[in-house]
Amino acid sequence: MPTKIRLQRRGKKGQPFYHIIIADGRAPRDGKFIEKIGSYNPLTKPATIEIDFDKALQWLQNGAQPTDTARAILSYKGVMHKNHLLKGVQKGAMTPEQAEEKFQTWLKTKEETILQKVKQEELDKKNKKKKALESEIKVNEAIAARVAEKRAAKIMAETAPAPAEEAPAEPQEAADAPAEEPAE
Repeated sequence: MPTKIRLQRRGKKGQPFYHIIIADGRAPRDGKFIEKIGSYNPLTKPATIEIDFDKALQWLQNGAQPTDTARAILSYKGVMHKNHLLKGVQKGAMTPEQAEEKFQTWLKTKEETILQKVKQEELDKKNKKKKALESEIKVNEAIAARVAEKRAAKIMAETAPAPAEEAPAEPQEAADAPAEEPAE
């Protein structure tokens, strides 16, 4: 009976949520399973992964084969790295203390990397909001300038009716002017 470490889908349509399970390789995806060892929510940023580290490591050492996605999740959480180090201890390449020290340094650098990525995403988000606000301010200033021009034109038009009364006098002068021109 080949056992697999794989994902079992849960959640609504368009909102996936997965359980990380140990199942017989012949069982259907959402069917019967042996043991649930964790959960995975891909909708959060960063993705939420909860896993029973010791059980996952035990199943790997007993020969359970993870699927590609489950392998990526286990690798992200360090289960695959710990399994690799323990195999080195079994072969005599290092002591258990050295393996634990290597794993703890790896875990510490992994956590720092994740925190840096989260901080960078937050900074990028703030910069994006700032740029959007600046562009919105420019657009608002342009609109305010156009409104000011229209108001100035309207004020000019309101003050223009007084000169418009003089306008009928101008055509009479204009009529006199052509008569003078041919006289020359």
